[in-house]
Amino acid sequence: MFRCCPRNSPLVLDLFYLKPGQTETRNWIHGDFVYLLLSKMSDRTMPLVLCVFVMTVARGQVRYSIPEEMTKGSLVGNIVQDLGLDVKRLKSGRARIFTEDSREYIGLNVDKGTLLVKERIDREELCAQVSPCSLHFQIILENPMELHRIDVEILDINDHAPVFLKKEINFQISELAIPGARYSIDSAKDPDVGLNSLQTYKLNPNDHFVLKTLSHTDGTKYVEMVLQTPLDREKQEEYNLILTAFDGGSPQKTGTLKINIIVLDANDNAPVFSQSVYTALVAENASMGSLVLKVSATDADQGTNKEVSYSFSESSDSILDTFNIDLTNGDITVIGPLDFEKSKKYELNVVATDIGGLTDTAKVMVEITDVNDNAPVINVISFSNPLPENSAPETVIAMLNVKDLDSGKNGQVRCLINPSLPFQIRQSSSNFYSLITDQLLDREKMSEYNITITAIDEGSPSFSTNKTLTLKISDVNDNAPVFQRQSYTAYVMENNSPGVSVLSVKAHDKDSGNNARISYFLEDVLVNGVSASTFISVNAESGEILAVRSFDYEQTKEFSIRVKAQDAGSPPLSSNVSVKITIQDQNDNAPQVLYPVQSGASVVAEIVPRSADVGYLVTKVVAVDVDSGQNAWLSYKLQKATDRALFEVGLQNGEIRTVRQVTDKDAVKQRLTVVVEDNGQPSRSATVNVNVAVADSFPEVLSEFTDFTQDKDYNDNLTFYLVLALAVVSFLFIVSIIAILSVKCYRWRRERMFYKSGANLPVIPYYPPLYADVGGTGTLQHVYNYEVCRTTDSRKSDLKYGRPCSESIISLDSSGTQTLTHAQRAKLNNEGSFDQVSSNLDYVGSLLFLRPKRRIFDADFLMANAASRAVRLCHGRCARAGPLFCSRGDDKGLAGGKYRSGSRFGCKEAEIWSSADLYGGQS
Repeated sequence: MFRCCPRNSPLVLDLFYLKPGQTETRNWIHGDFVYLLLSKMSDRTMPLVLCVFVMTVARGQVRYSIPEEMTKGSLVGNIVQDLGLDVKRLKSGRARIFTEDSREYIGLNVDKGTLLVKERIDREELCAQVSPCSLHFQIILENPMELHRIDVEILDINDHAPVFLKKEINFQISELAIPGARYSIDSAKDPDVGLNSLQTYKLNPNDHFVLKTLSHTDGTKYVEMVLQTPLDREKQEEYNLILTAFDGGSPQKTGTLKINIIVLDANDNAPVFSQSVYTALVAENASMGSLVLKVSATDADQGTNKEVSYSFSESSDSILDTFNIDLTNGDITVIGPLDFEKSKKYELNVVATDIGGLTDTAKVMVEITDVNDNAPVINVISFSNPLPENSAPETVIAMLNVKDLDSGKNGQVRCLINPSLPFQIRQSSSNFYSLITDQLLDREKMSEYNITITAIDEGSPSFSTNKTLTLKISDVNDNAPVFQRQSYTAYVMENNSPGVSVLSVKAHDKDSGNNARISYFLEDVLVNGVSASTFISVNAESGEILAVRSFDYEQTKEFSIRVKAQDAGSPPLSSNVSVKITIQDQNDNAPQVLYPVQSGASVVAEIVPRSADVGYLVTKVVAVDVDSGQNAWLSYKLQKATDRALFEVGLQNGEIRTVRQVTDKDAVKQRLTVVVEDNGQPSRSATVNVNVAVADSFPEVLSEFTDFTQDKDYNDNLTFYLVLALAVVSFLFIVSIIAILSVKCYRWRRERMFYKSGANLPVIPYYPPLYADVGGTGTLQHVYNYEVCRTTDSRKSDLKYGRPCSESIISLDSSGTQTLTHAQRAKLNNEGSFDQVSSNLDYVGSLLFLRPKRRIFDADFLMANAASRAVRLCHGRCARAGPLFCSRGDDKGLAGGKYRSGSRFGCKEAEIWSSADLYGGQS
C-alpha cells in the first residue's frame, strides 16, 4: 500500500529527517506502507535528485536503495541498527556475505556493522533494461546459524545519452507514396531506465514528414516517419533530415540520426504480412539452424515492385545474435544458444520491404521452453577442517549452498552422501545444506575421509554434480602407550662395566604428534632394600636400560624393575611393564680349600701305616667354589709328589689314596701338592700341600717329624722329655686305678707340668669313645667319607674349644714345642660352648674327620686326662691322625711347663675310652 503525502507534509517530517549523507527515521513506521522520499542534493553546478523508497520489513530481511556508480567505500546501510544485531554477535558469529554469483559488490565491515560499496556498480551492466535492479545476498551468522536477506536496489543515474545504431539511414520513397505512409526508423538506444531513458524524438522541420512515437509492449519507444504530403520527385529528388532523440534526465542528453530520403518513381503498393502477430515455441536446446517460424508478406505490385525482402527491425544485439531471418523467404532460424534461465521469451519485429521501399511490419513472439540442461552447482560456504576426533555427534562440519538454474522439477535438487560414512547431510533451509557427524570418530581407525556429496535434480534425464571434501581428523590423546611385550627379561654378565646397555624396551602409541611422543621412566621400587635407580637407569628418549653399577652374581642373582612409558599429551597417559634382570655368573672366584687347612707356621701331617694296602684312603682334599654352574665344578689333580707312584688323587672327589702297596723302602716323609681347578673359562685354581708320614710307630714319626719344620732347630733334650712324659703318664694311669685320692693329688701336680710343656706334634685324627658322629655336613655335590664328631655330653659339660683354624693341627715352632700364653688361654675360655664354636665352623664344612682303620693316640695325653679330673678346661681335637692336647695350668694352680710325649697307643675306641675315664666318672 502506498501513501501519498504532499511535499514537506507534516506526516513525512514527523517520520523522517535528513542528515548529511543519510536519511533517518524519527518514529516507528507502519509496516503496511511504502514511503517515497525525494531528496534533492546539489553543488554549485548540478543538482541531483535521489529517490529513496522506505518500507518496513520483517526481522531477518532489509532493503536498501543506492544510486549506481557510487565510489568504493561509500556507506550503503547499517545492519546493526536495521537488523537489531550487536557488533559482538557479528564477530562471534563470523558474519560474512554470501552471493550466489560469487561476485561481491557490497562489503561488510564487521567492526562497525555497516555495508560498504566494495566494487564499482554499473546498473546497466548488472541489469541492462530490467527494472528495478537489485543486488540480493545473504548475511550468514554461525553458532547459531542465522540468515539475513539483504536487498540493495541500484538506482539509475543519467550516465548514458541516447545512441542510434547507425549514424545515418537512407530511404527510397516512391513519389506515388500516399500521405500517411509509414517508414520505420531504428530506435535510439539508451541503457538508462526510467526518466533517464529515451523519452522523445524530434525531427527537424520539413514540409513532407512528421514523426509518430509509438511504444512496444515492454514500454520501450520507437518512431515511425509518416508521409504527410505527397512527394514530387520533379520538385525535390532528395531530402536530408535530422532525427534527434532526447532522454528525461537532468541535464538532458541527446543523440542524432541523419535521414537521407531519395524519391523514387511509381511504386504505390506496400507489402502486407499475412499476420500482424506470429507466435512460436522453441526448446532451449534447439540446435543451430533450427527453423523457428516462417513469415510471409505479399505486394500487389507487379514486376520488380512486388519483390519483398525481410529483415529484423527494432532488434537488440541479443536478438541479432540469436535469430536470423532469410531475406528472400522469411524463414527465421536459430543461430545462437538459447537459455531459458536467461531469457524466457523473445519479441521480434519483422519488416517486409519491396523494391519501392514500401514496408509492412509484423511481430513474432518466440517463447523458450525449459529443458533440463543445467546440472546442480554445489558451493561450499564453510568447512571445518581438520575436525577433532572427540567431536560430539551432530557437529556441523560444512555448510553448502546447492542451486540448479533450471525451473520446475528440473530445478529441484536433493543431496546424498555415501551411507557407509559416519556423516549425514541435512537441508537446513531452501538450497542450504549442513554436513554433520553421525557418530563418534576415531582417528586411529580412520585419519582422513573423502566425503563425496552428490546433488541430483529431478529432471528427466536427471543431472548430478559431485563435490568431494577431504576431511582430516585431528588427534586427541585417547590412547595410552602400549609396550611391545607384556614383560621383559634381560641377562647381564656379572662384573659388567657401568653404563653398559642391558635391554631396550619399546612402546607404541596409536595417537600422533605430541600425543604419540613417548618418554620412558624408571619407577621407584626397592631392590635388595635400596632404590632401583642405584642399579638401573632408563634413557627417557630411547627406552634403553643401562646398568648404573657393576653387578656381582654372588650378591644379587636377579631382580625386577618397572619401566613406565608416558606420552606427551595433555593430560598425559602412561603404562608400565615389568623387566626381570638376571645376573649371569662369571668365573671370578678361585676354589677355596677347606681341608686340610694351611697355616704359615704349621704343617699338616697324615700318617699312613706301612701295612696300608692298595686304595688306602690317606685323606681328602675338600674345596668349594662360590661361583655357580660349571664355574663351580671342581677337579683335583696331583701336581707334585715325593713319590708319584705311591699316591693318586680322585679327579672328582679329591680323595688321596695309595695306588700300590706301601713298602719299607718308601720314605717316611712324603710331600704332595694337589691342584684344585674349576671348570670356568678361563679356569681358576688353588693348590694345597699335604704332608704324609709313612710309619707304623709314633716314635718313628717323631724321629722324622721335625724335618717338616721350616727351621731345623732340634732340642737335644727332646727324647728325654718324651720318654719321661710317657713314663709319668703310664705311672699316673696305674696309680689312678688303685687309689683315686692319690691320683687327684698327683693330677694337680702334673697339670702344672703339662702347662709348661708345649710339644708341637703332628695332627693325628682319632675318635675318642665319647665323641659321637653327628652326620655329614659336607657342602659338595659328591659323597665324601668324612664326618663330624663331638662328645655325647658336650652340652652338659663346660668343655671349651678353641677356633678351628689352627687347632686341627699341631703347630711346631723352632724348638718343637708349643706354649699357650695366658692371653691365649683366656681367649679359649671365652670362646663359648661347643655349640657356639661349631656354628663358627660351618663355613669350612664343620669339623672334618676321616675314619681310618687304625687310630694313634697320644698316650701321655690319655693318661693326663684320666688323672686330671679336676681340670675344668680340656681342649681336644678329633682328627684323623693327631694328638689331643690339654693345658690349664692356671685353673688348678698347676705349674706351667713344657711336656713332650713320644708314646703311641693303637687300640680300638671301646677298649680304651669311657666317659668315666675322661670326666672323672661322670656319665
